[in-house]
Amino acid sequence: MAPVSYYTALLRPLLFALPPERAQGAAELLLKRHLLWKALAPFFQVSDRRLRVSAGGLEFPSPVGVAAGYDKNCEFLGSLLNLGFGYVVGGTVVSAPRAGNPRPRITRLPGDQALINALGFPSKGMEAAKRNLQRLRKRLSRPDKPIVASVAGLTVEEFLRCHAAMEPLVEAVELNVSSPNTEGIRLFQQPDPFRELLERINGQRLKPLFVKVPPYSDPWGQGQVLTLVHLARAQGVDGVTVANTRPVQAPALARGMGGLSGRPLLEDTLRMVAEVRSELGPRMAIHACGGIFTASDVLRALRAGASTVQLLTGLIYQGPSVARAIHRGLLRLMEERGCDSLQALASAPE
Repeated sequence: MAPVSYYTALLRPLLFALPPERAQGAAELLLKRHLLWKALAPFFQVSDRRLRVSAGGLEFPSPVGVAAGYDKNCEFLGSLLNLGFGYVVGGTVVSAPRAGNPRPRITRLPGDQALINALGFPSKGMEAAKRNLQRLRKRLSRPDKPIVASVAGLTVEEFLRCHAAMEPLVEAVELNVSSPNTEGIRLFQQPDPFRELLERINGQRLKPLFVKVPPYSDPWGQGQVLTLVHLARAQGVDGVTVANTRPVQAPALARGMGGLSGRPLLEDTLRMVAEVRSELGPRMAIHACGGIFTASDVLRALRAGASTVQLLTGLIYQGPSVARAIHRGLLRLMEERGCDSLQALASAPE
């Protein structure tokens, strides 16, 4: 069980008294106070060489990142980095402004430390995200933590436009072909359209490329995802993110369904990471996404074969010090077991 903090005891109850999207809006207003979080950064940062990871052509000061979906328009990525995360994924960015799905489109499951969302890529569009990233780059001329942009589209051309706009401003791009809440995106979960997409992206890319794949729970879904993973490896993709939210029924939402995130996903995430790693071998990066809350969760993901982890719902439930708590927990585990690196910790006997 996570320790009680000022956030969980005081601030979270106030935020959770608001509807989820209003609470997110309040959090975003606070996170846009860039100077505040820059001043607070020393409190949240845990710098230690033992946390460093090399994966997918990038160097990460820690393996703990923020998943796509929290800062959809890349407006406060610098503040998230100041919370101590080792990297951030902005977006998902789409080519033109989108309203997303009808409201209500988020509901909380506090007893499970989970969310269900049916957002459907609400976005200010590619040009707004590009301007925000340009402003961030002026403040962080030489960032020591990777910034990744998640992009998506309903056509190959939309993917290409977003990729071309974002890539010069980030260290890597993540192709999101796995959202359960956006009509049309599943086209790119089919082998031929997926292969064409990667071939076209490869024709213009200069930096590392990741692909976010959908979750699966049965042999048919496993075969579909592993086919995508093999195609990604064949096309020289640098890493895969495993996985996205799990589709579930949600009568409280306007669409009647959405994507489940949070604690209930952890065991499935670990299973899928292990299965994908078994197929890929040791070289390709795997970013574990789903159910990560604690240092123990991170260690289990690393042992399953992950290179890094991404969290979002854990940040909402645990608050701004979640990365610091995870990093301190990982260092404590290393000291207890006499390990001098994350790699040594992941391979040490349990």
